Amino acid sequence: MSEYQYYEFQAIDRALTTKEIAILRSCSTRATITPTSFVNHYEYGSFKGDEDEWMDRYFDAFMYTANWGTNVLKLRLPAEQLPLSEVQAYAADNVLDARKKRGNVIVTFASDDETVDSNEEQSSLSSLVSIRHELLRGDRRALYLGWLAGVQNEVVDEDELEPEVPAGLRQLSATLAALVEFLRIDESLVAVASRKSAPLPPAPSRRAVTKWVKQLPAPTKDALLARIVNDDPAAASEVRQKFHSDQRPIARSAQRKPRTAGMLLEAAHGSR
Repeated sequence: MSEYQYYEFQAIDRALTTKEIAILRSCSTRATITPTSFVNHYEYGSFKGDEDEWMDRYFDAFMYTANWGTNVLKLRLPAEQLPLSEVQAYAADNVLDARKKRGNVIVTFASDDETVDSNEEQSSLSSLVSIRHELLRGDRRALYLGWLAGVQNEVVDEDELEPEVPAGLRQLSATLAALVEFLRIDESLVAVASRKSAPLPPAPSRRAVTKWVKQLPAPTKDALLARIVNDDPAAASEVRQKFHSDQRPIARSAQRKPRTAGMLLEAAHGSR
């Protein structure tokens, strides 16, 4: 079987400078490089950069796939908007991990399965990158799905209690459904896990948003507007996150009796 590896990086919060593009170009003469992306595939040879260093310095999202069954997704978010401790509550060895660097948290999702037919898998970063936006607004469903993939791969101890179950596991967005496919999570396991997931609350009304804005202190509003006018890429998402946090639209599911990883697997096997 011939070798095939695909690398795609995306910059979201800011464009790359001319100097940065030159640095990336020095690592590859064949890659497609723009002020917001780096894309290349290898059928021989190998990537000469360092994806972790590139995520630390240049990019907000990264996807890697190889035809021997390896899938990797990395997302970089400001640490003040996604604390490292929140990700670590859902961590699963070699499936979901995170680290903090330069004031950002880099979240890594991974799946390895040598038995899959890689020719049937058509993953793209564009189908997954909106997970970053969902995490920024307080939605933790992606993190729970990462932990669930760890349960399926049996890297989570069967006696380990599940972390907090986010609302909306029965109402997965298109990008979360793509993550389920990317991590190769069995649909029966997702269905079992979703039984204790509350429905998503309705979208906030314009009246509720207007009322919230009026209650913000004037200096806070002035500072946020100035940042938005100056094209601060984090300002708008910070405003949305603050609103969602104050209104608590991303509800948490009540857990009277948290389930263990073993209980989830057993229930999933029984539902097939």
